[in-house]
Amino acid sequence: MVAFPSGSVQVSAPPPEHPPPHPCSPPSAAVPGVSNTISKLAKTCTLRLSPDKLYFILSDKVANGGVSMWCELGQGNFFDEFQMEGVAADHNEIYLELTPENLSRALKTAQNAKTVKIKLTNKHCPCLTVAVELPSLSSSSRIVTHDIPVGVIPRKLWTDFREPTVPDFDVSIYLPVLKTMKSVVERMKNLSSHVVIEANLKGEMNLKIETDLVCITTHFKDLGNPPWASEDASQDRDSENMAEARIDIKKLLQFLAGQQVNPTKALCNIVHNRIVHFILLHEDVSLQYFIPALS
Repeated sequence: MVAFPSGSVQVSAPPPEHPPPHPCSPPSAAVPGVSNTISKLAKTCTLRLSPDKLYFILSDKVANGGVSMWCELGQGNFFDEFQMEGVAADHNEIYLELTPENLSRALKTAQNAKTVKIKLTNKHCPCLTVAVELPSLSSSSRIVTHDIPVGVIPRKLWTDFREPTVPDFDVSIYLPVLKTMKSVVERMKNLSSHVVIEANLKGEMNLKIETDLVCITTHFKDLGNPPWASEDASQDRDSENMAEARIDIKKLLQFLAGQQVNPTKALCNIVHNRIVHFILLHEDVSLQYFIPALS
């Protein structure tokens, strides 16, 4: 049985900046987009609340073949009002375990909402309560309430949910258009259970599958490398040499198929034969996804 925390949180999504001609315009669309993405990447995850940011965390042990995820949102761009009180003054945070699909469903009803309020409540069990005020033709308001059960994570376990550390990568490269990459991987999935992703410091990336019957490679060129790539990568590395990792193709496809963040930048870091680290950036949202290499 989980005890309810002494901390509390209340957040409110803003109404539209400019009143629309119809009484229908969503609050910040980014929050439902993020929750939809998270729901496709994880059955359960950790929601970490701090005074400045919200974090969605999946911390499967990469060493055991699991994926990890770290999604960070600056609350200032998403909520008009954000009030929270952590478990203690020196630990002003709250950690909750939840099913992201439940949150995603609740926020889907908020797409045409006037306001959205999210509160941490105690209704027989700890809940994240989402109150959605919908447009109404009458003077009375229509409010739909969703109670999402959550588990409260005790402070002694918080260290299990820190941002994953990334080993020094061999190559960092910008990704091609994610829809194009997804289409390629979908076709490859029918032929193999794993895919080799390789890239170099000349903006070239390949996706390869090799079986007893077939060998297929898709080439992407002129993708570009981040300015820090050549600085942080191994000094002895030839720019044309490929760093590669062989990964589970279903895990890669799950990542690509779940994207609703619409990133302005999408990056891939490869630690040769160890891990592939994806980074998606969009305004005040960052999503990191780690897929370990297969032996």
